[in-house]
Amino acid sequence: MSKPGNDLPVLVIRPEPGNAATCRAARERGLDARSFPLFSVEPLAWAAPAARFDRILAGSANVFRHGGASLATLTHVPVIAVGEATAQAAREAGFAVARTGEGGLQPVVATLPPGDYLRIAGADHIVLDPPAGVRIATVIAYAAQRRPLPDAAIAVLARGAVVLLHSGEAARHFADECERSCISRQNVQLACLAPRIAEMAGAGWKAVAVARARTDAELLELAARMCQTV
Repeated sequence: MSKPGNDLPVLVIRPEPGNAATCRAARERGLDARSFPLFSVEPLAWAAPAARFDRILAGSANVFRHGGASLATLTHVPVIAVGEATAQAAREAGFAVARTGEGGLQPVVATLPPGDYLRIAGADHIVLDPPAGVRIATVIAYAAQRRPLPDAAIAVLARGAVVLLHSGEAARHFADECERSCISRQNVQLACLAPRIAEMAGAGWKAVAVARARTDAELLELAARMCQTV
């Protein structure tokens, strides 16, 4: 198990319940994890389409945490999950998982056979580019409400920190909050779950690195290495 060589703080900004789980795992690795959720996820009213679908496309565990009553009417449809965390949430909600991807939803979609797919997504989601014959209907089941950086987080960032970024929307919002709060990017290192997240964070940070795999364990391993190389 990696142990950082200093007490550089690691900021966790993802929403709950993932925030608490990541902080707990980070502290078990010896990291000085600080919890500052910059989003709260809220369910939205939606209705399952009447059409028949071959598979459900799920790009976040929030689909199954906040899908509500409409989600329960679709448990007979197998799920294609973006990653293992989403797959596990699907199983816990009573769904069979047909496939678990890695590295984002678009690479999964690019290899789908022709058919009809239902994408259950959040209000902020990437536009997918399906291959010929792949028809995707999209419904919006939840929305992430942004929060400002609290004063305590601003004070930590001003002294230097590693920030964990689990999504592109988190990267964009965090960058905007740093600009609003006049935080120097040269004080901040970013540990990103995927290359697209690093791209959305923009340039000018002290360091930006991407986890070797799209898992929380790999992201924390990356954060530990970033702490060691300060």
